[in-house]
Amino acid sequence: MKIITIIGARPQIIKAAALSRTILNSFSNEITEVILHTGQHYDANMSEVFFEELGIPQPSINLNIRSDSHGQQTAAMIEKIEAVLIAEQPDAVVVYGDTNSTLAASIAATKIHIPIVHIEAGLRSFNKKMPEEINRIMCDHSSTLLFSPTKAGVNNLLAEGFEATDAPYSIDKPGIFHCGDIMYDNSLYFSELSTKKSTIITDLGLTKDKFILATVHRNDNTDNPAKLRAIFEAFDTISSIKDQIIVLPLHPRTKKMLHQHFSEAFVNDLLSNVNLKVIEPVSFLDMIALEMNSKMILTDSGGVQKEAFFFKKPCIILRPETEWVELVDCGAAKIVGSDQQQILAAYTHFELANNLEFPNIFGKGNAAQYICEQLLKHL
Repeated sequence: MKIITIIGARPQIIKAAALSRTILNSFSNEITEVILHTGQHYDANMSEVFFEELGIPQPSINLNIRSDSHGQQTAAMIEKIEAVLIAEQPDAVVVYGDTNSTLAASIAATKIHIPIVHIEAGLRSFNKKMPEEINRIMCDHSSTLLFSPTKAGVNNLLAEGFEATDAPYSIDKPGIFHCGDIMYDNSLYFSELSTKKSTIITDLGLTKDKFILATVHRNDNTDNPAKLRAIFEAFDTISSIKDQIIVLPLHPRTKKMLHQHFSEAFVNDLLSNVNLKVIEPVSFLDMIALEMNSKMILTDSGGVQKEAFFFKKPCIILRPETEWVELVDCGAAKIVGSDQQQILAAYTHFELANNLEFPNIFGKGNAAQYICEQLLKHL
């Protein structure tokens, strides 16, 4: 079987590592994988370093499509992906999550009747103003095999009219599988590697369980001056409480928008706060080290929300909704959006909480193995 895995953003590179590793170790005689990188994320710290550090196979094909408007970027991807698919003639196209790369791959493959395999199917924020929500819905509805990490994802698909049917599967009668989370596979695998290799905790002079980790990158936050100001003012307030340290790996988009929206004096004042440690984007192993050693995580990233849960850290979600509703339902996370007072209230809540539970809701760490078995069975 020949599959083409299409990736374009940092989280997809990491997710794809689990499948590539499993194919290499257990299915190399049965599955050939070709990796296509669209180039959607092209900053070296956000992309290339991950291939090198984590031993992920380098992409066979890089389309080098850079940032642009949603329409222009997606259109360029569709055109170039289609040409690759016609030349390569794969048995299936594997896509992850909800990026423009995922949407473009789904459209290109569907039009020429190549089955789509969507990993992380069924996730919903129920907010169609998010580009990611449109991407994931359209991808799900053009897929042949849908692999959902959670039961909630499966239920979302059934609520949208999908049916739990038996094989054979097709785009008109897709197969739905509850497979567990492929990122849980990776977190188990890479946490040990991070412990051995990462020195970031020592390098930053941090103490385990004595600092907060924060990330901000969603355009709903970064592109709205009022929201971005509220979030950073909340960070500033929290970092003044008993000398609480916040570590913030600053996403390129967030850095750009801080300087675009606010005066130089405001930005300099933020960066001069010694307890708000603003650092460059970090490698995946360093990010895992920061997550494992933090006491709490504030983020608008879906992936970081899950990783917080994997490592049993309370999470404050800087969005008005989440695809990972299970985290909120079990009390391990709180949704606060960009409301400064809600951010501070959630911080106080988790500072005082001592009975948080982190039930096993993301599988057993063998999602990639299960996915490979189903590919061979049903394609």
